[in-house]
Amino acid sequence: MVRLNFLVEGETEETFVRDLLTPHFSQLEIYCTARRVETKRANGKIYRGGITNYEKVKKDLLRWMKEDTNAHFTSMFDLYALPSDFPKYNESLGIRDPYKKVQFLEQSFFEDIEYRRFTPYIQLHEFEALLFSDVNIIEQRLKPFQPRTKLEDLNKILFECHSPELIDDGIQTAPSKRLLVLYPAYQKRLYGSLISKEIGLATIQSKCPHFHWWITTLQGLK
Repeated sequence: MVRLNFLVEGETEETFVRDLLTPHFSQLEIYCTARRVETKRANGKIYRGGITNYEKVKKDLLRWMKEDTNAHFTSMFDLYALPSDFPKYNESLGIRDPYKKVQFLEQSFFEDIEYRRFTPYIQLHEFEALLFSDVNIIEQRLKPFQPRTKLEDLNKILFECHSPELIDDGIQTAPSKRLLVLYPAYQKRLYGSLISKEIGLATIQSKCPHFHWWITTLQGLK
């Protein structure tokens, strides 16, 4: 039996791991646990969710590793709005190829944590990119809130960007920002995991090479 702990950015990623990844990996006898990054402690209460700076990520991850010494660990953070104190973040700014950039940051993360059973993963460019793996599902789920279809707009984005993972990280053009422009009713917590679940893991893997690499790497854990 293999145990795999996911340190994730927010509630949507936590639900995504619970609803999509946990059933998938349990078939391979890999048992998953997900928890959001700890952001602060006050009055005996722990607050989780969101990445305000890297030091909190590192502290929380190392604490969990010390508490659970027999498990494997991975992460699920967005490249979009990654904190600037992330390991070798400034060096990564000079890398233009998005795939090489995210691989560089993941390797830097791995080297900084110094734990052999840690597989860092950073989502290109953010969670909503995965939803663009099947824009028909996005349209079906959010169309009831619209006066007209947005399917043509969604396909145009895919055509221009070539791949869901290549939808950029601009402040106004990141995947979530584009969804909000087309579907103002879109709510990440409510629809993010729901739409991804309807799309299915196999389709997402077929459209998102970096995500596919992550899943296949985790499948090989022993």
